[in-house]
Amino acid sequence: MFSVIFPGQGSQIVGMGRDLFDKYDLVKKLFKEADNTLNFPLSKLILEGPKEELNLTINTQPAIFLISYSIFSVIKNEFNINLNKAKYFAGHSLGEYSALSCAEYLNFSDTIKLLKIRGDAMQNSVPIGEGGMLAILGSKIDSIEKILLDNDNEIKAQIANDNSEGQIVVSGKNTDLEKLINILKSQNIKNIKLPVSAPFHCNLMSKATKIMRKEIEKVNFLNGKNILVSNVTANEILNKDELKNLLIDQIENRVRWREIILKMINNGVNHFIEIGPGKVLSGLVKRINKTVNISTINTETDIKELKI
Repeated sequence: MFSVIFPGQGSQIVGMGRDLFDKYDLVKKLFKEADNTLNFPLSKLILEGPKEELNLTINTQPAIFLISYSIFSVIKNEFNINLNKAKYFAGHSLGEYSALSCAEYLNFSDTIKLLKIRGDAMQNSVPIGEGGMLAILGSKIDSIEKILLDNDNEIKAQIANDNSEGQIVVSGKNTDLEKLINILKSQNIKNIKLPVSAPFHCNLMSKATKIMRKEIEKVNFLNGKNILVSNVTANEILNKDELKNLLIDQIENRVRWREIILKMINNGVNHFIEIGPGKVLSGLVKRINKTVNISTINTETDIKELKI
């Protein structure tokens, strides 16, 4: 039994999707549709860079979605492999939008428009340089939650990503993160400041939540083909109304990736197929459970080797 998973921000690289773009008219059409929908040359930015512009979250979010959707479309239409037979679909942060679009809850153009707005709203919720994110390595989530609770008067920070056993990401103002770094150092807990432009998945994103609530309400969601597992609850999403609410909640809440993977494994999934640039999620799944099968699909060669 397999599940399909979709990566989030951090997986982008200039030139991603180039082999599929060069070979398949289907992908060329999707890239053109993206450019026309956004009124912006996203395809040129993906294929040629510059890297600094691709890494801006307003561009990264629609770019990663476009690559994931293109790969999924090639698998489905050129190789006649039906990934909609999957037990579950799930995505990490913006990857949740890739998941719901590939599962046909939302059409391509509405999804990419929402992600452009989401990226802009999240970037502009906090002045640049004021907030950030900190990866904490080698610690259990309970111990990090205790540190944050014990120092709640001085440090206003939140767990943004529970990625895997021993990989937790915290978001907050940089002044609070510096205090947290000092506490972690005193306890010999390894941590790395992440090269991101904003503190995602915490209450500093409240402006973005208000914007996305309005935008999501405007969009026509459909009854999709696959069961989605929510970032916010790590549970199955029951209907499209719940999906809308959870997408809004997702902006300020923790991505429960470790719990999502465990939920799927506990319900019989033993094969995960990552659709999109990079191998970040495949690495996280391996850390969570070393016995499951993992397929990482970036290129045509990967698709040819895929067995379900």
